[in-house]
Amino acid sequence: MVKVFWKYCWVFILLIGWQSGSAQGHLFSDVKISQSSVYVGQPVEVTVSVYTSTWFTKGVNPGNIKVNDAFTVYFRSVSSTKKINGKTYAGVQMIFNVFPYNDEDIEFPSLDINVETPDDNDFKGNQRTVKTKARKIKVKPVPPGYDKSEWLVAYSMTVRDNWTGNKTKVKVGDVLERSIVREVSGTISEFIPPINWDTIPGVSLYPARSEVNNNKSKTAISASRTDAVRYLFEKEGEISIPEKVLLWWNPNQNKMYKRTLKELNITVLLNPDLGMLESVRDSLAVSVSSQSEATNKKPELTILGLSIKQFAIALVSILLLIYLIIKAGISLRRNIVERREKYHNSELYYFHQFKEALNKKDKESIVQALYRWVDQMGLGEPTLQYFVESFGNNELTEGMKLFEQQLISNKNTVFSLNIKVWSAARRNYLRGQTNTIKSNSDLWMNPWH
Repeated sequence: MVKVFWKYCWVFILLIGWQSGSAQGHLFSDVKISQSSVYVGQPVEVTVSVYTSTWFTKGVNPGNIKVNDAFTVYFRSVSSTKKINGKTYAGVQMIFNVFPYNDEDIEFPSLDINVETPDDNDFKGNQRTVKTKARKIKVKPVPPGYDKSEWLVAYSMTVRDNWTGNKTKVKVGDVLERSIVREVSGTISEFIPPINWDTIPGVSLYPARSEVNNNKSKTAISASRTDAVRYLFEKEGEISIPEKVLLWWNPNQNKMYKRTLKELNITVLLNPDLGMLESVRDSLAVSVSSQSEATNKKPELTILGLSIKQFAIALVSILLLIYLIIKAGISLRRNIVERREKYHNSELYYFHQFKEALNKKDKESIVQALYRWVDQMGLGEPTLQYFVESFGNNELTEGMKLFEQQLISNKNTVFSLNIKVWSAARRNYLRGQTNTIKSNSDLWMNPWH
């Protein structure tokens, strides 16, 4: 009975395995690491591969990879093929470098990679998710006898020691600037330790802000770091700047290498102008303080490329400009309405009405417009006869006589008189006025008339 039970168990397990395998039997993943045990800062190459028995209809994107306690650098994707039991699989290999920065073990996590690939004997790509296995990596601490603050793992390193100033003629109060440039392959700038500048009697040191840079190609990574310091010589005599030993551990050779910058001896001469020493010291102190503030200063929040203060000023200015434009528009509209209303109640307006009536040659309209105009002028005696006798000429007088006869006769004759005669009489009238008429003569011509 026991044998029969186990027989059926194995059959059940095989069936489950076959069913789960057939669901994505044409698709599988693989994760390989270059080594399972490394030192702090030593890179581990991780290759994540995805294979299909058909092809990928879209590119394979692993997304953002985060490894706790490590820096992760994505290099490239490489197409590959693999044969299993005589069957060829198309694959994509994604290559990463993982740099642990603590002496605690790390884990390259399991990934859910979205791919698009057809099933066997099909051509249409289907969305699928491939889950990879996590891989653990053991991290070894810095070996005994080595200073953690100077530990660096690299395949190679070049060093340049640059000086600014005349090292052979130095007097009290002079400043020499020194910069050490390290170019390192196989690591990133975060792992290049800063230069530890030695204290020197009779010399004040003013370090400058370091400059770092990372360079990555499809197959390799390198970094550089520049550390600089200014030496202010404050006492005369023989000064010795100690040698500087720079170390790095080569993981391929499993060996520590070093580069030594030689000791520098300087004779500092007396400077008669010792008053300048304090000025130079203050200037260098301010420079170092400014660099420190720039380094520690938090990034300022910006909106549309402007600081909060600048954006607020710009916003208030725009709102104020909009307010002034609206206010000016309202004032202009009110002014136009007031001027138009004043014009419609002016002598000039009714004179224009009279001119239009004359052009239409309608007797009734002419009579109404003429007397309305005369009423608006505010004459000493509000009659047409007074206006003609006071401001008209003989032609206007004769014309008015004819006009009166036409009114009495009730005939349909059309009253006609040159408007120039009436305009001349109006000019005489305006010249004879002072304040009241002057205020009316300054009115605008009605732009809507």
